[in-house]
Amino acid sequence: MAYFERLGANRFRATERTGGAWREDEQHISPALGLLAHLVERDRDARRDDGLVVTRLCYDILGTVPVAEVDVEVRVLRPGRTIELVEAAMSHAGRPVVLLRAWLMAQRDTATVAGTALPSIPAPAELAPWGPSALWPGGFIGSVELRRHLEEPGRGWFWVRTDVPLLADEPVSTLARTAGLLDIANGMTVRADPREVHYPNIDLTAHLLRLPAEGWLGVDATVTFGDNGIGLTSSRLHDETGPLGTLAQTLTVRPRPRG
Repeated sequence: MAYFERLGANRFRATERTGGAWREDEQHISPALGLLAHLVERDRDARRDDGLVVTRLCYDILGTVPVAEVDVEVRVLRPGRTIELVEAAMSHAGRPVVLLRAWLMAQRDTATVAGTALPSIPAPAELAPWGPSALWPGGFIGSVELRRHLEEPGRGWFWVRTDVPLLADEPVSTLARTAGLLDIANGMTVRADPREVHYPNIDLTAHLLRLPAEGWLGVDATVTFGDNGIGLTSSRLHDETGPLGTLAQTLTVRPRPRG
């Protein structure tokens, strides 16, 4: 079973595989983020064939989404020959739920100046398997494979992958499949027991140096809670060939009342 099924040009049905970690009758937003990335690429390919690549994915999560039908609209906000800004909006029953703004850029040869100081993380084979379903419920969490090292609460690194298709009977890119895993970063190096503290993210922004390779997605994550109800999960992204980019998520931190 895939995460989504296409019902029409702009309509999709979420399957039980998208079941959320905070509430199982609501979608874990991660597959929806992948679906929006896929539709941005599909729109690009229908309009042009010059190889622009997605370099930034900036999502605003406007509300919870039931495991049900959703609609998506895509439009170009800033057309250009070598750079363009594209927006994809997801809604449920007429209510906006997720907004994506993606920058796309032309590639050019900069091999003579290429380099990075971003540190690497241990390879997937060097980390122990970890079952996140022991901590988090939901169909989406149950569909992924994890290898993790927890350095301390709120700090660690992990590798994640899934064999569940993003969209039934429709090919999607490695970028879209990767985007469909990004939101998991917030919950894999937990700072607090989610049964005691809720800390859902209200946004997610990924900056990508290049298109991801097939295989595992690596995340080097740090979760920070402020003393004012605001938190941040900041991560460095990797694939098995090296550093891939960065990721940030703003958290709304809500300790459960005691007694």
